[in-house]
This record gives sequence, structure tokens and C-alpha cells, in this order.
Amino acid sequence: MAEVKVKLFANLREAAGTPELLLSGEKIIDILLSLTDKYPVLKELIFEKGGEKCKDPVLCGSINILINGNNVRHLEGLETFLTDSDEIGILPPVSGG
Repeated sequence: MAEVKVKLFANLREAAGTPELLLSGEKIIDILLSLTDKYPVLKELIFEKGGEKCKDPVLCGSINILINGNNVRHLEGLETFLTDSDEIGILPPVSGG
């Protein structure tokens, strides 16, 4: 099981009340489930409605999960394996001018 740094951005950081934390897991899905267990308010922001209760949770289409700068959608998705010292960034949609 890998210990990874998880960085939260924008409204995710505000909802959790912290910009980063350390979590352990084998895959991205393990980290996200641990995160949403610790901060239940994040469930509706990270997973599709009801997705966190399904056997195979579905990531919200607007959320980007990066591992060391690489989007998990271009890797193995929620099944992407982790190694110690990986850094995960969880980013909601951002707009501005």
C-alpha cells in the first residue's frame, strides 16, 4: 500500500478545510474512497450522484485527478496503481477571466 500526498484545490479544499493530506491506498479509487470517508461532503463533488454507493463508483466528468501531473483518464482511470511518494491533485472545474 502506497502513502501518497493528496492536494485539494478550489471548492474541494474549502469543503475539506485543508489544502493537502497524506492517505494510503493501492489504487486511485482507494484514495478517493478514503478521502470521501474522511470528508463526506466531498462525495457529491467527486463522484456522480449515487456513484459512491455503487460497486464501481463513477468519477464526476468535471473532476480531474492528476498523479504526478498526469491525468488518470489517460492512465488506468480509477484503477491506476500508486507508489510511495506519488502526488495526487484533485481539481474541480475552474473558470475565470
